[in-house]
Amino acid sequence: MRSAIRRIADVADLPAELRGGVVAIGNFDGVHRGHQSVLEPALEIAARDQVPAIVLTFEPHPRRVFRPAVPLFRITPAPMKARLLCQLGFDAVVEHAFTRAFAGFSPEEFVQTILVRGLGISHVVTGFDFHYGRNRGGTPQTLAEAGRANDFGVTVVQAFSDEGGAVVSSSRIRGLLGEGDVAEAAGLLGYRFTVEAEVTGGKRLGRTLGFPTANMVLPPEVELAHGIYAVRFRRADGSLHDGVASYGRRPTVDEDGAPLLETFLFDFDDDLYGETCAVSLFGFLRGEVKFDGLDPLVAQMKRDEAEARALLADVTPLSPLDLGIAFEGMET
Repeated sequence: MRSAIRRIADVADLPAELRGGVVAIGNFDGVHRGHQSVLEPALEIAARDQVPAIVLTFEPHPRRVFRPAVPLFRITPAPMKARLLCQLGFDAVVEHAFTRAFAGFSPEEFVQTILVRGLGISHVVTGFDFHYGRNRGGTPQTLAEAGRANDFGVTVVQAFSDEGGAVVSSSRIRGLLGEGDVAEAAGLLGYRFTVEAEVTGGKRLGRTLGFPTANMVLPPEVELAHGIYAVRFRRADGSLHDGVASYGRRPTVDEDGAPLLETFLFDFDDDLYGETCAVSLFGFLRGEVKFDGLDPLVAQMKRDEAEARALLADVTPLSPLDLGIAFEGMET
């Protein structure tokens, strides 16, 4: 089992043993297949040169700084992103503070302060659309020139397209999740979309109906379609359990409530309150419906359970990332 990745908040705090490495730069929200096309060459070069492999990313996301009033759906909040990068094989992720002052660095200041003096890089890998420094003045071309002047290698990776020829992007995946198309989103991510939150107490209505649920409040900016999903639930101890989850406002019993993720775990009876758990979404079963009373609601919940069990009985990992996030540790 690989140890947890080092998360470093400032280039000045980089340990000496991690200097001189290969650095992949980007926001990498989602660590999707397009991002992996940038990350994998960085790992390959680091292995070839026998130096550390590091990711340089930025917190908060630059859009939060420049457009604070516009909600941003983070596919992978920083802790989850770091764990995915660890699974890929990186030694550390530098989550450098993104501020207006940092955004005001000239391209030359960015190279010298962050890459040369801060990280002491031997090689940098970026996507074709990477810009850096004030007014996005730094480009892949200026980065290549800086590499020649400062004795570090530069690899620029072209856009990655899916099997249909469309570019894989975080915004495209956010749109799919907003439509409930978690299967298509998983194909672009290379793993099942997963959320994490603390299990909180609720009204216990599900228990009285024979469907006790683990309730989670997701961040308000999560733009996931309301409806019913076939899911896999990971406890804090790493154990995994199949289930069916409802995300939304519960129109039959509490249509004015805040959105809530409620997961019914199959063949499970234990106390989850206070645990921070993860839910991986495997399939969208149906949208939210307001039923005429509890009896038709329970009848539909039984059908949802049967459909989710059938769907989950046949699933296989999409990739090593998917194996780690939604399959390893499955109870048998």
